Amino acid sequence: MKMTEIEQFDSWAPEQIPEGFVCEAGTSELYITGGWRSMRPVWDQDKCTSCMLCWIACPDSSIQVSDGAMVGIDYDHCKGCGVCVHECRFGALELIREDEAEEA
Repeated sequence: MKMTEIEQFDSWAPEQIPEGFVCEAGTSELYITGGWRSMRPVWDQDKCTSCMLCWIACPDSSIQVSDGAMVGIDYDHCKGCGVCVHECRFGALELIREDEAEEA
């Protein structure tokens, strides 16, 4: 069975990675990167107007949308940068420490 490019990349030691190697497109969804986060955006659905300012600004495409309305946050990929919180004009997003979220 032939390994995919991402499986091949994951199996290499650092010195084996060819210079300029580029993985196949679309592989970022395969990596859970939300564990890097120290801060977490928390969404208040009651305050949200689904204006999509947070969705436009999110660098990780972590704002989940269905039928033109925000439905949640993809915490598997959200890095906790706070850009969405900064852009929200309605107080529907709040940034809290990740350890506070784990206690709740």
